[in-house]
Amino acid sequence: MSTDQHAPGRRGGSARARILEAAAQRFYAHGITATGIDAITASAGVARMSLYNNFDSKAALVEAYVEARHQEWLRLYQARATDSSTAEERVLAVFDAYADHAAAVYEHGFRGCGLLNAAAELSVDDPARAAVRRHKEHVEQLLVAPLGELTDLATAQRLAEHFSFLLEGSMARAGLEGEPDLLLRARGFAADMLAAL
Repeated sequence: MSTDQHAPGRRGGSARARILEAAAQRFYAHGITATGIDAITASAGVARMSLYNNFDSKAALVEAYVEARHQEWLRLYQARATDSSTAEERVLAVFDAYADHAAAVYEHGFRGCGLLNAAAELSVDDPARAAVRRHKEHVEQLLVAPLGELTDLATAQRLAEHFSFLLEGSMARAGLEGEPDLLLRARGFAADMLAAL
């Protein structure tokens, strides 16, 4: 969503889609607070009124952005999981989806998890922040099912939490370094742990 493949100023698609695409690019590259409505509408090639016809407020646009990022990641994960034939491969598909997302071509380079970046700017009670939390919980739950095929449920849940922390930590460090390579190292750690089960 936040890739150069969808360069600012592109005029295809509905006004809502163009606004959301422009917002995604700008929010990821510059942050939510630093991105004004005028910058988004200029990038989307729409009038300010068009934005408010599609989103009640900037907060509603931020919430839509978070949901769109979640759906984008789920599509990457589902593509990876479809090609997985074992429980181990389905666990590693989560790591692969993170790496796929990180490997996209971003306008100003890779800056880590767009959802965590957004959450860092939002107040504790912001609905978009709650949506980020739900995404992270969903990712962890996706790990439980295949891990449950390899061990008992309590151990699967504990490992899912461990792998979730491994994912988030590697994503944070990769974002700081501007390179997604650390996600591949985290995948390697996970593969070693799976082999030891």
